[in-house]
Amino acid sequence: MSFFEGRKAVLATMHGKEKAIVPILEKELGLQIVVPEHFDTDQFGTFTREIKRTGNQLEAARRKAQAAMKITGIDLGIASEGSFGSDPEIPFVQSNLELLVLVDEKNLLEITGTHRSLETNSAGEYVSTVEEALAFAKKVGFPQHGVIVRKKEKSKRGIYKGIDTEEALRQRVTKLLKGFFIRKVYIETDMRAHMNPTRMENIAKATTDLVLQCKSECPRCKTPGFSIVATKSGRKCSGCGSVTDSPAAYIRTCQKCHFEKEIEIKHTILENPENCSWCNP
Repeated sequence: MSFFEGRKAVLATMHGKEKAIVPILEKELGLQIVVPEHFDTDQFGTFTREIKRTGNQLEAARRKAQAAMKITGIDLGIASEGSFGSDPEIPFVQSNLELLVLVDEKNLLEITGTHRSLETNSAGEYVSTVEEALAFAKKVGFPQHGVIVRKKEKSKRGIYKGIDTEEALRQRVTKLLKGFFIRKVYIETDMRAHMNPTRMENIAKATTDLVLQCKSECPRCKTPGFSIVATKSGRKCSGCGSVTDSPAAYIRTCQKCHFEKEIEIKHTILENPENCSWCNP
């Protein structure tokens, strides 16, 4: 039986994320998920940049969960937050990092799940004609994936979101191009979950990771969320056999009793000589 079996949890979302999250959590953890009506997650930040995100990715997700818990009176909250930018390991390539947080006020626990993927259509460009706008939209998976048009990349007014038909796209672009001194407009992918099936898939994968973290129990007190909090260097070089600064073990820690366990990374995994200070000083 899951640690959370039969408990009611509130999911803080206004963009249909329950489609990706609820089936997994109900099946794997036995939770009863509630989605509050008219809950405004935009107050914590928008992808269209009118409202700046409050804090970092985890802090924003935590605030969403806590706000939903407060208005519903439920002591278990779940929220997600996504980010897009250059991949940390492959420069100049866009990646999507999805994060889910589970906040358990009853047991004073916070458990997170994440998934980073290169599968994202996050993009934007200036166009000067309807035909150019349609060409961009086709590249990013339109109309299955929605798009947004605005006067300028950083405009906070005159933003048209949720465009998912050719007729609507033509109308919006034409209207903006008729403005005074307007020669081009900015079109971008709509990265809100309900308008972006690719992102929704990544949210589902982050949910699966959250389940894994929830099922990882402390060997001593059986509290869930026995997660990796640090790494220990010492992986050997495949070229010269010397010890490198690369991770050789993971450190898992319990939030409740603070028990720590070092888990060695398989000894068959050796480091590339390029990352060895002896082979490549």
